[in-house]
Amino acid sequence: MEDPLKRLLDAEARARKIIDAATAGRQSLMDEALTAAREAEFRFEARRAGMRAPFMNEARNRAEQSVAELAHKYQEHHQQLRGLAARHELETVTAALDLFLDPAL
Repeated sequence: MEDPLKRLLDAEARARKIIDAATAGRQSLMDEALTAAREAEFRFEARRAGMRAPFMNEARNRAEQSVAELAHKYQEHHQQLRGLAARHELETVTAALDLFLDPAL
């Protein structure tokens, strides 16, 4: 009876060693995967600025172009308003002089 009990205890000890080795192997694989993921994330973060740079440059160039176009349109509109103001000023002065010189109008 002792022999089957001893074999059973030996088998249990071997099974425990296998389980412990598998648990250690699983933990090692998880640690390696976590380390690899952190390294990949670090590499991605390091490259992200470089990947964004062309898009940011293009957006900046478009914004500068839009600002330049708006400034040009504003300048044209400003000149038109100045011309209209000058013309209306001349018409107003002429009408005021006409009224002043000939109050019958």
